[in-house]
Amino acid sequence: MSHIFDYLFGQYEAYSTIDISLEVIAVIFGITSVLCAWFNKVWVYPTGIVSTAIYVYLLLKWSLLGDMMINAYYFIMSIYGWYIWTRKIDETHVTPITRTTTIEKIVEVLIFMGTLIFVYVVYITFDKWNDWTAYVDTVTTAIFFVGMWLMARRKIENWIFWIIGDIISIPLYFYKGFTFTSLQYVIFTIMAIFGYLAWKKTLDNRVVIA
Repeated sequence: MSHIFDYLFGQYEAYSTIDISLEVIAVIFGITSVLCAWFNKVWVYPTGIVSTAIYVYLLLKWSLLGDMMINAYYFIMSIYGWYIWTRKIDETHVTPITRTTTIEKIVEVLIFMGTLIFVYVVYITFDKWNDWTAYVDTVTTAIFFVGMWLMARRKIENWIFWIIGDIISIPLYFYKGFTFTSLQYVIFTIMAIFGYLAWKKTLDNRVVIA
């Protein structure tokens, strides 16, 4: 049992207590945020802001630029999403769950491609394009950028991007030595699947009623 524990958490011996505590707190708030998204609650954003703010600090400290940019973008998009989710479309209704339009699909592609180019330039500029993880970071960053934009606009397809990005991130973060964060993405993957099913049920029920 001790060998398994050492394999999973041995890398934390080199980390400070404050950094480990901050990572755990960020994970707790991150899981809470996804849970709120699952149930279509606007608290997804304030809890997400706390989690991403902590991760921006930690990832910048650990020189993980791609991951840091993802969380910095989450922080900004959380403020935007908070506004969209609470914006009333009439006197009694806020922005509803919907599917992406053709124009939004084009924007998805533009965000994805633009993010790939942007992250590549950042890695080259800071001389970080020296490991296979940089390639994976670039792709997952683009996936998550699109997913966050879609979530902010309350589009059901956001869950598809989260599921794909989460699955890729599980082994990636474990390889980087962040077991707590890797386990968080395992939970994120499961919650994203149920989140998609819950949003789909809400959307289908509204269509039937209409």
